Amino acid sequence: MTIIYFILLLTVIICIHEAGHLFAAKKFGVYCYEYSFGMGSVIWKHKKGETQYSIRAIPIGGFVAMAGEQDGDAAYPDVEVPSGRRLTEKPWWQKVIIMLAGVFMNFLLCWAIFSLIILHAGSFAVSPKAVIEEVIAGSPAEAAGLEAGDEVTRIVLSDGTVYHPSTYEDLQLELSSLTDQEIQVTVLRDGSELSVSLTPEYNEEYQYYMIGIRGPAPEVKEVNLWNCWAYGAKEMHTVTKLMISAIRNLFAGRNLDQLSGPVGIYQATEQTVSYGFSSFLFLMAELSLNVGIFNLIPLPVLDGGQVVITIAEAIAHRRLNEKVRLGLMGACWVLLIALMLFVTWNDVSRIIR
Repeated sequence: MTIIYFILLLTVIICIHEAGHLFAAKKFGVYCYEYSFGMGSVIWKHKKGETQYSIRAIPIGGFVAMAGEQDGDAAYPDVEVPSGRRLTEKPWWQKVIIMLAGVFMNFLLCWAIFSLIILHAGSFAVSPKAVIEEVIAGSPAEAAGLEAGDEVTRIVLSDGTVYHPSTYEDLQLELSSLTDQEIQVTVLRDGSELSVSLTPEYNEEYQYYMIGIRGPAPEVKEVNLWNCWAYGAKEMHTVTKLMISAIRNLFAGRNLDQLSGPVGIYQATEQTVSYGFSSFLFLMAELSLNVGIFNLIPLPVLDGGQVVITIAEAIAHRRLNEKVRLGLMGACWVLLIALMLFVTWNDVSRIIR
């Protein structure tokens, strides 16, 4: 059953993403050769209109083959594409919309799932301000002189990274990625700012570094069909900040041991399924959001990179040199494959431990 749920998870997220590209491309009249889920050999196909819909043997990945894309044209050399129907013949703004449509669909799926889960729960916990409710005895926070009632306004990491938490939930997310490096915490106390330095301590029970504070209880709001969408957006905003923080840590070389790949997703699927269908849907929403955010990274092999190249070409009024384009694509593929191998090693190492 875990395998079935895992494939279902990937299928929904990938199909939604690629469907966004397909709908936008067809809207602007781009000729689409094929819409495919999976990679490798075709095991099922059906042609409707000018587009072939197919399922391939390896249920990871997917694509929309459009006229005007090098790979798409090479795979369908015998298809005669009408004039003006190639992606390269469309205005730059239409290309950008087509490229971002997949990300938009991932965000839309995430928002819808979060909203419906919150509606089903019937209540939503709204995080209060980043105010310290309690300082744990013997903790780094107590040693540094932090007190109950202090409002945390800024955290500065040892590498100079600055965080400004607006809620206690923000503060928790920012503190969850700490290491044993000294940090600076600025609080508002009796109308005056006070800055202290402290070094987090590792907690064996929770398995991450902590400074030793607790926050106030969240305010629980009643949820109905009308306000669930706003609370779904709030939840999406919170998870988005966590994911952006993880990507920032990746490029900064921090907390790399916390990254996961397909093996970790499989394990998470197995765990969440045991908690119930709502937990599985929540994981699907998180991963859909993750895919959308990751695709916005401006690397040429990702949607974000293609958008940057398209806008740059529109400003320069000429296409990027093909050798330069291929060189950038090749270098990015090497980076992504190296990242995939690294996160897979992370996952396997955790299983062994």
